[in-house]
Amino acid sequence: MTFNFDLTHLERFAGSSTSIRRPRECTYFSYDDNHVLKPLSTESLACYYPPIFGAPGAQEVRPDLSVGFKTFRQRDDSVDEHLDGLLDTLQAHEESLLEKARSGEGELVDVRVKADVITWRGMMTKILTVAFDDFSDFEMNATSFQGTIFVEENHAYKAAQQRTQNAQQPRRGEASQEMMQYWGYKFEAISVIPKQWAEMTREEIESREVQTVSNHAQYCSIVRTGFGTTSLVIAGEVDCVMGEKPENPDQPIPWVELKTSAEPGNLANPREAVKYERKLMRYWAQSFLLGVPKLMVGYRTQDGFLTRIAKLETQRIPAQVKRGQHTWDGNICINLTSAFLEFLRQTIGDEEGVWRIRRRRNGRVIEMTKMEDAGTGNVLKESFKRHRETLRGLEISAALG
Repeated sequence: MTFNFDLTHLERFAGSSTSIRRPRECTYFSYDDNHVLKPLSTESLACYYPPIFGAPGAQEVRPDLSVGFKTFRQRDDSVDEHLDGLLDTLQAHEESLLEKARSGEGELVDVRVKADVITWRGMMTKILTVAFDDFSDFEMNATSFQGTIFVEENHAYKAAQQRTQNAQQPRRGEASQEMMQYWGYKFEAISVIPKQWAEMTREEIESREVQTVSNHAQYCSIVRTGFGTTSLVIAGEVDCVMGEKPENPDQPIPWVELKTSAEPGNLANPREAVKYERKLMRYWAQSFLLGVPKLMVGYRTQDGFLTRIAKLETQRIPAQVKRGQHTWDGNICINLTSAFLEFLRQTIGDEEGVWRIRRRRNGRVIEMTKMEDAGTGNVLKESFKRHRETLRGLEISAALG
């Protein structure tokens, strides 16, 4: 049983964007230096503090992003983590709220984090950009439980894509895929500090360029947001914060997304401008979904030397593209995403089973195929399901008095 969401006739998604619920963090988690999950922990939250070079009185030597490649502590991403970090943290958060409700500090009805869809930011990025990304090629798994649809990446498909990509021979003069990925982690390592500047020593700050680079530690934000009539809970890694994270949950958090990129070509050349705008689309989508207001892009040479750092404001990127080659349209991205989420909810509904969401390169549809008729497959942990069933029982008992 397969259903298709049509990606042709994009003009039907044009015009003013549908209503958007501003992303607000509801909880968070960290992975430590050994990639051990720490629910409700800010242990791996970093602060933005860029390397200073090329300025009067600063070092003239441009940072070499290749330094330390041989000692890179790379996380083993062959393990399928499903939605585990997100679900374990939601459970810990809800258990904390339950304790407060039992002691009279809250209401039982507010304990469960309610949403129509719960997923990773990466899954929503693929949907948000699919209208203008002909190279997009993905598979996801989805299941419904207690009225909420949970969506994860199909790990086997992603792993196969990664193997194919890494096996490709680089073009003449280009670095390998592994090296270019490392440049991104190296730029992060020299652009952040693990605590507030006032708590850091000069030696700690200046030694960042020679420290071993690792991608084990992560800070992940879980936000409530929404597109049109669909409410979402999305989790994703955030690179760092500018200054401090405000204590007031109603205040926007000054997150910063870090990116590395080769210096763009001559943007007066339409071909180069289109290439640059496609990159901006992904930057915008990733940051927009979690409510990240700023990006810092480290531009580099072809051999990995940092040349400059440029600031981009997330909300201004669509207008910038509109004034250029207009390669993509932010309102169409948002409206299509809203329509797809409605299609997803109507297709899956509250029925049991596991669905495969698939889009092939240059494909003009997103396919949804039912793979399993019962259960939730491996998408949901049994411990999380038991936790949610306990909560549902408490909610029913409270409602009956």
